Amino acid sequence: MRAVFSFWSKPFTAYKGRIWATPMHHLLAWGLSVRLAQQHFDEVVLVTDKAGKSLLVDRLGLKFNDVSEHLQEFRDVDPGWWAFGKLVAYSMQTKPFCHIDNDVFLWKPLPPALLSSPVFTQCPEYHHTAWEWSGPGYVEEAFEAQHRKLPAEWTWARSLHPERFCEDNCGILGGTDVAFLQYFSTLAIELVTQNAPAWDRFSEKEGFNMIVEQFLLNACVRYHRAHPQSPFARVRMGYLFPSFEQAYEEDRAARAGFTHLLGDAKSHPAISRRLEERMQWESPDFYRHCMRLHRNGHATA
Repeated sequence: MRAVFSFWSKPFTAYKGRIWATPMHHLLAWGLSVRLAQQHFDEVVLVTDKAGKSLLVDRLGLKFNDVSEHLQEFRDVDPGWWAFGKLVAYSMQTKPFCHIDNDVFLWKPLPPALLSSPVFTQCPEYHHTAWEWSGPGYVEEAFEAQHRKLPAEWTWARSLHPERFCEDNCGILGGTDVAFLQYFSTLAIELVTQNAPAWDRFSEKEGFNMIVEQFLLNACVRYHRAHPQSPFARVRMGYLFPSFEQAYEEDRAARAGFTHLLGDAKSHPAISRRLEERMQWESPDFYRHCMRLHRNGHATA
């Protein structure tokens, strides 16, 4: 199975890059995440754009078995859709794969049973619409106002439990059912790119990234399993952790050899220090190279 990384520089340059303590820590995370993946997968590939290749390959010196600049074709997509590059990377895969976010660190190999699942992610997440600031209900209102249709999978899943919904955390996402993953990711891409009048209601897209990626994925799996006539009726979801809470229990995560830095954790001083210390231990030369790029102003896309 191949490991897939993706980096769409447009949202990173616009605003996402500021979530890291410094540009150097962003580079350290890339170096560590890719280095660990190379220990567990026979093939590691990157899907990016020209600026992303310049940063990660040409300047930082990361080695991949293959590098695609396909994300260069999406210059007109709103950079608020930071998950869009991941969706494109999923859609491009033609054999079993595991996409790994660059804030995910695999200290141990993922379990073989997980990797053999038709689809797998990090863990399920359960939400109540009363507490969601960008839940599916807001999307439904916007689409209805513009007389736009949502995917059948979306409306079916929402009809079952209108007051709550489930997402699948995509810190890792992959599987052996590549046809299904292509179907889901293409559906998500079209949902974003073909419905601009509805999405224009929202100046801020941040939380809707998870809805389009993580909620829609969960809805697609459940919908097709419930419809025997579907070509994807045999699809099923595997999880590394049975719940979001257990994914972030320190002991359980340590046993799994899995770390996923969410949100503000990327800029937490203690975590930033640990990232520096780990890379100094892993590769002092790489650490010094990141420092030089940062000092010379070459650490950003």
